[in-house]
Amino acid sequence: MKKFNKFVSAVLTSVMVASMVAGCADATSTGGGSAEGAGSDGAKVFKIGAIGPLTGGAAAYGNAVVNGAEIAVEEINAAGGINGYQIEYKKEDDECDAQKSVNAYNTLKDWGMQFLVGSTTSACSIAVSENTKADNMFQLTPSGSAVECVQYDNAFRVCFSDPSQGLASAQYIAEHKLATKIGIIYDSSDVYSTGVYQTFVDEAGRQGLEIVSSEAFTQDNNTDFTVQLQKAKDAGADLLFLPFYYKDASLVLTQASTMDYHPTIFGVDGLDGILTVENFDTSLAEGVMLLTPFAADATDDLTVNFVKKYQEKYGEVPNQFAADAYDAVYVIKAAIEKAGATPDQSVSDLCEALKGAMTQIEVAGLTSAKMTWDASGEPNKEPKAVVIKDGAYVSAD
Repeated sequence: MKKFNKFVSAVLTSVMVASMVAGCADATSTGGGSAEGAGSDGAKVFKIGAIGPLTGGAAAYGNAVVNGAEIAVEEINAAGGINGYQIEYKKEDDECDAQKSVNAYNTLKDWGMQFLVGSTTSACSIAVSENTKADNMFQLTPSGSAVECVQYDNAFRVCFSDPSQGLASAQYIAEHKLATKIGIIYDSSDVYSTGVYQTFVDEAGRQGLEIVSSEAFTQDNNTDFTVQLQKAKDAGADLLFLPFYYKDASLVLTQASTMDYHPTIFGVDGLDGILTVENFDTSLAEGVMLLTPFAADATDDLTVNFVKKYQEKYGEVPNQFAADAYDAVYVIKAAIEKAGATPDQSVSDLCEALKGAMTQIEVAGLTSAKMTWDASGEPNKEPKAVVIKDGAYVSAD
């Protein structure tokens, strides 16, 4: 909570419009090798691993993460590496399953991973953090937003925490007078969704927002939202707050349209990816708003160049999660350089070096012009608001 005032003031002064979500990837690498810090030719390299859902319902998140990280690795290697050493990069699929994420971690550990970019989703990141803590390996999740993702001193994050997103959303809605009556639908079986929901409700009360309906679902009954929608409609909710992932949200929007219910839709980073859902009528997402630290239509050189490279390499516009992961690799680079670390150090020694360096670095990236961290693992940065217009994420400005 100590960073919320700084975070929220930036939100309310920097408004933009676009998309959100997260992901992972299947096992590939920009090189090989099994010995710690050694590449396939025996040369010393830094070895970065990434974990996320490359297949399954959250694949838009995972693939964005591993793709964004891969572009950063290619750029850094082309520019001479880190402290003169190249990076080897390998990614693993966890299918958004906590146990499979732990298995993926062990696979990367056997490969010789020294730094982890992951996991992508909160529950998987929390599960893996038990292992990185035991191994004292440096972990930087690009998009795991639950508070517990950074509960250990070896774990940091690039994205905002769930409480930050819930708090800022309520303040943004109130400041911009987006609604008089608010309905909420949330996933009570998911730590991410409930975390955002709880702080949103608390802050909505302080902001004088009227919540007229608040209905839950779980992943065991996430195909029919008509009951939740009918209660919101009957209560006169003119804005629906949806703090959950894009696939379920696409069903909510489809069913709301069938019921001739057209409230303003407002979400957080989990909605990023809704335009990628197979067989979803994307016209139903027109006007959807969400908070995100990245807008692909921004005109700064870093964003323009990243979007161009991403589209050329992967054939699509990058979302927030790709930008988070891109920044994550550059954050690791900055911390390694600050610490003066070398690949021949042990995993534990590298972790200790980077833990100290993280509180001393300042990084300008895609998701913020100025990112800093303290020992809590939380970032200080400013988010943006985005909206879907003409089938694309655009800034409010």
